[in-house]
Amino acid sequence: MVLEMKVPSPGESITEVEIAEWLVQDGDYVEKDQAIAEVDSDKATLELPAEESGIITLKAEEGDAVAVGEVVCLIDTSAAKPEGGDAPKAEEKAAPKEEAKPVEAPKPVETKTETYASGTPSPAAKKILDEKGIEPSAVSGTGRDGRITKEDAVQAVPSMGTPTGGSRGESRSKLSMLRRKVAERLVSAKNETAMLTTFNEVDMSPIFTLRKQYKEEFKEKHGVSLGFMSFFTKAVIRALQMYPAVNSMIDGKEMITYDFCDISIAVSGPKGLMVPVIRNAENLTFRGVEAEVKRLAIRARDGQITVDEMTGGTFTISNGGVFGSMLSTPIINPPQSGILGMHNIVERPIAKDGQVVIAPIMYVALSYDHRIIDGKESVGFLVAVKEALENPQELLMDNNVKKALEL
Repeated sequence: MVLEMKVPSPGESITEVEIAEWLVQDGDYVEKDQAIAEVDSDKATLELPAEESGIITLKAEEGDAVAVGEVVCLIDTSAAKPEGGDAPKAEEKAAPKEEAKPVEAPKPVETKTETYASGTPSPAAKKILDEKGIEPSAVSGTGRDGRITKEDAVQAVPSMGTPTGGSRGESRSKLSMLRRKVAERLVSAKNETAMLTTFNEVDMSPIFTLRKQYKEEFKEKHGVSLGFMSFFTKAVIRALQMYPAVNSMIDGKEMITYDFCDISIAVSGPKGLMVPVIRNAENLTFRGVEAEVKRLAIRARDGQITVDEMTGGTFTISNGGVFGSMLSTPIINPPQSGILGMHNIVERPIAKDGQVVIAPIMYVALSYDHRIIDGKESVGFLVAVKEALENPQELLMDNNVKKALEL
C-alpha cells in the first residue's frame, strides 16, 4: 500500500507552507512519527512527521511552496525494513561511455569592421554606460584591441571602491517564508499605523542590588535564574493596568481593550525572530515568569515553537540590549498597539540628591500606535515602567521581597 502524505494545516488562516529542508532522502526507509522534513509557514518553522513506516518517495523539492493538503511525498508501507536500518538504494547503472568524436574546427566567421576607436565604447555600449553612470575608463573591453562592446556594457557594474586584492565575491540565498512574512509585517506596521516612539532612562541599581542578594537562593530553590525579564514583565503589567489603552487594539472602527495581559517576548531563533507569548502574565509570580521565559526561549532555539504559542499577545517586550544595542525605535507587532524596547546597561554619570554619581543606566523605548494611544498615556505608561523598575521592592513586591520571590 502506498500512502500519500499531505501537508497538514499548521494553524488557522495558513494556506501555504514552504519545504525548508528534507531530513531524509528519496528512497530512505522511514519510521512512523520520524521527522522527515522542516516546513516554514508565515508564522513558524515546524517539523513534518512520517504518518507510517516504509520507503519514502519525495514529491516536492526544498524551497517549493506547497498548499495545505497537497501531496509532498509517498510512503510505501508494504516495503520491509532493510537489515541494519539502512534504506535500500536504487542501483545506479553506469552510463555507457560515448566514443570520442573528433572535434571539427569552427568555420571562420566574417565580422564587420569596427568603426569606433580602440579602447572606446561602441555607440550602443556608450548609451548603456551613460544610463548606468559608469565611465568607459572603468570598463575593460573584450572587443578587438580592447574595444568596449555592448555585452561589456551590459555586464558592467558601478565601482564599489578601489579593489585591494582581497575576496570580492557575493552569494544569494532565498528568504524563508517566515522571514518574508516578518518583512511584510514590519512594512505593514510602518505603513498602516501612526507609530511614534517615546524614550526614558532607568537606574537599574535597585534591581542589581536585589539580584545580587537573592539570585543564588532563587536559582537553588526554583531552578531558574532571577533575570531582568521578570522585573520588566511585572513592571509592564502594572503599567498596562494603569493605562489600559496601551493594552488595546484597533479592529475596524472599534477599539478592543483587554482585561488580561498576554505578553509577547521577542527572542532570536535559528530561523529568525520569534515572538512567543506568555499567557495571562498578570497571574504569574517572578518564578512563573522566569520559568515561562526560559521554556519558550528553549523551544524557539530548538525550533520546536508552535504557531499557537506565537499567536495573540496584547503587548510586546523586545530586549535588544543582549546584542549590545544602546538605543532603538522598536516596531510595533501588529495588531498590537505598543512595544517596549530594552537596551544595554551602561554605567553612566547621573545626578542623585544633588550629587553626580555613577550608576547602571538602561535606556528604554516605547513605540505606540498614536491612533488610539495619546502622548499623555504613552509618556505616563513609560514613566510607570520606570518608577516600578527603580522602586521594585515597594511597587512590584509589596515590600516583601522573600514572599514575592517565594523564598
